[in-house]
Amino acid sequence: MELKGISLIGFHDGGKGVAFRVDNPATGQPVETQYYSATPADVEKAGALAGEAFPVYSNLPGKERGAFLRHIAAALEGEASAIVKRANLETGLPELRLQGEMARTCNQLRLFAQVAEEGSWVEARLDSGDPGRKPSPKPVLRSMFKPLGPVAVFGASNFPLAFSVAGGDTASALAAGNPVIVKAHPAHPGTSEMVGQLLRESVRACKLPEGVFSLLFDAKVEVGMALVQHPAVKAVGFTGSRTGGTALMKLTAARPEPIPCYAEMGSVNPIFILPEALKKRAAAIAASLQNSITLGGGQFCTKPGIVLLPQQNGDKGFVDDLSERIGRGAPHTLLTSGIAAHYAAALKQRTAGGNAAIALGEDPGQSAGAKARAALFLAEAQSFLSDPQLSQEVFGPTSLLVRYQSREEMLKIAEGLEGHLTATVHAEESELAEYADLLEILSRKAGRLIFNGYPTGVEVGHAMVHGGPFPATSDGRSTSVGSRAIFRFARLVSYQDFPEAALPDELKAGNPLGIWRMVDGKMTREALA
Repeated sequence: MELKGISLIGFHDGGKGVAFRVDNPATGQPVETQYYSATPADVEKAGALAGEAFPVYSNLPGKERGAFLRHIAAALEGEASAIVKRANLETGLPELRLQGEMARTCNQLRLFAQVAEEGSWVEARLDSGDPGRKPSPKPVLRSMFKPLGPVAVFGASNFPLAFSVAGGDTASALAAGNPVIVKAHPAHPGTSEMVGQLLRESVRACKLPEGVFSLLFDAKVEVGMALVQHPAVKAVGFTGSRTGGTALMKLTAARPEPIPCYAEMGSVNPIFILPEALKKRAAAIAASLQNSITLGGGQFCTKPGIVLLPQQNGDKGFVDDLSERIGRGAPHTLLTSGIAAHYAAALKQRTAGGNAAIALGEDPGQSAGAKARAALFLAEAQSFLSDPQLSQEVFGPTSLLVRYQSREEMLKIAEGLEGHLTATVHAEESELAEYADLLEILSRKAGRLIFNGYPTGVEVGHAMVHGGPFPATSDGRSTSVGSRAIFRFARLVSYQDFPEAALPDELKAGNPLGIWRMVDGKMTREALA
């Protein structure tokens, strides 16, 4: 596949703005192909094409949108080997990990194809009228979710496939009936272009309007800022840092027509180890926890950044065991030199605050590339409660153990937590009733509660929630993984007293699509008499 290094504007190539290259984070060497940021004209054209495509694409039957998503998945699988090799060069992530991510990306596309084809996601509701009701007649009401409009999607640095050009945001937006404009992450432009070319060819093969998909490159932030302010864009999907997410939230809120910004901004993902679990399973927990902390170089948004454990007999053995495991780890390759620099600065700041690391992995020394060593810190509960810096996310292979002396201390920490993507409890089942108050607190603090497991690894399915209260996400009512992600890019419309012929098929009395609907308060797939 030939890489041109320029944006894809519908079926056309973009212009040449600011030039940039990326380095292989494993070697520090430049990766072939120079890339060019999109021009202002490119942004304008992509927005205009998306706006023109929306009335056509949004009214396609769900089966056609599903076929489009399946075509993309098949195209990706056909070029999977080449894409994975390029992603490995640009991110330093192991090919085996990237192969799994490719499979997840294709599974997501097919999940949303199934949702679009089946059609019940629109949550159609039909309320019968009563013209004889006093003092006023009751109208006939029918409502459903409809597509929102063109969506701007920002690729993530740590998932070059599953949260990027053809990732979950794109899949869910397309399934709902919205054109998508992707702003590629500058850390893996070649990977993005390869996927983007396949997506564009799928648009062409399925005979869809060219504005259904565009891909914009950006060396810095200017293109992304312009994109979210384009009047044709009606929603934003973002996965990245808190700084970037909050900046986009402000931009979208300040538009003449404010639009929703669904930003997933990371998380510390606290793990609470209860007394009986520590007593009975300390060694097993330490082994699995070390893997969860360092998996992918600690660059998962679900990495456990805080681990709370009781001060009791056996806690020293757990701390020593985990410290030894962290300490013998080899250096990790981080995604970019910038991420490695931020990680080193965060460790230095934590140490300067009087919190010396109790374990450090192998020092990468002067090795080339974006290398970093794992680190483990320990703080007492009172120190943690008095130092807000300790509760902040550090993106990389590190975690903080917090030792609490009482149940009250533990609950105080839980109550003071910000919003997180996940919260985990390691406990014996016999302890759950006793700690019901902890579980209730955590249900208010996180989008996914985990029992005797580890937060890294997000299953793609109908029941998954990958979201959480601010600052984990900009809207704690949403999820960016799982079939419910589609609702971010849809809005409710109600039709009152419309004649049958003028209604969408989803709302017609005969139920020609055979979907599940709520009719006068009861779920049914039956047609109305």
